[in-house]
Amino acid sequence: MTDAFHIDVPHTDGTLAVIALSGEFDITAAPAVRARALELIANGHPDLIADLSGVTFCDSSGLGALIGIWRCAKDVDGSLTLAAIPDRLGRLLSVTGMDTFLPDHPSAEAALAARRGNRTSA
Repeated sequence: MTDAFHIDVPHTDGTLAVIALSGEFDITAAPAVRARALELIANGHPDLIADLSGVTFCDSSGLGALIGIWRCAKDVDGSLTLAAIPDRLGRLLSVTGMDTFLPDHPSAEAALAARRGNRTSA
């Protein structure tokens, strides 16, 4: 049985948005995640935090979507930060070297706090 996939946007503030994912982030979910993230970027939120705390599985399609989102955000001087990365996805990011490009935090709250800290020190 597969976990139903959900996309939520629990926080937007200026250029920043949190996109919370839950369920299996696979070939069927990846296009919807990418589309929603690109919509957020187009609507003035190029700095994204992907809250992965609810992701139960991620395949190469999910990884590809994250890389595509990172590139699109970067193209408009935005960013992608990952939060609460599941162990298996963390290993996949490490093996591919993407962990050097995608900053991460233990939770969405920690990522938001870090972004707020950057905003006040910049």
